[in-house]
Amino acid sequence: MINKFLCAFALFLTFCIPAWALDDGGQQKLAAIQQRWAEIQYQLPEKQRAAEFEKLAAQSGAFTRAAPQAAEAWIWHGIVTSSWAGAEGGLGALGKVKDARAALERALQLDPQALQGSAYTSLGALYDRVPGWPVSFGDEDKADQLLRKALKINPTGIDSLYFWGDHLYRQGHPEQAREALLKAKEAAPRPGRELADQGRRKEIDALLLEIQPQ
Repeated sequence: MINKFLCAFALFLTFCIPAWALDDGGQQKLAAIQQRWAEIQYQLPEKQRAAEFEKLAAQSGAFTRAAPQAAEAWIWHGIVTSSWAGAEGGLGALGKVKDARAALERALQLDPQALQGSAYTSLGALYDRVPGWPVSFGDEDKADQLLRKALKINPTGIDSLYFWGDHLYRQGHPEQAREALLKAKEAAPRPGRELADQGRRKEIDALLLEIQPQ
């Protein structure tokens, strides 16, 4: 009887563990990509970022091929690719932002909850910041929908609140934006993401200063 119960329990666990869950090696790859992204974004001079993001995009692309069912891999490939586009600028960036959108949409298909809804946050930021039709796919209403979904999943996250505050400011709501950004500053530290948190808080302070100059 006990053996039958254990077998049934093991089968239950097999079906309950997500097929896309990263193993230890995958978690290490994810952490390495996250750390390198923060180093490039917040420590390198602007003129050096495009070349380094290109290298990192090759690594994050390889990650998606090694773990094609892992939403985390697709999220970070989207983030890296969009950052590469932003660093490069110009018409050459348009194809990259479309690739970033495709990666983030793939992540949402696999697991919308992955990394506390980061795919919604990053995709919402893309729709908010890229040019609209006919140049690209920018859409403030779509951005609003996606960023609201991100906040529903992670209402106290530094990224979800920062991009929501940025969106509100772009839409002409400075007081609501300021409220969201102040909440973002109070977000709990993310273990292993210290450099990213530090850089994001500087961005928050810069936007707060723009909203309400001292």
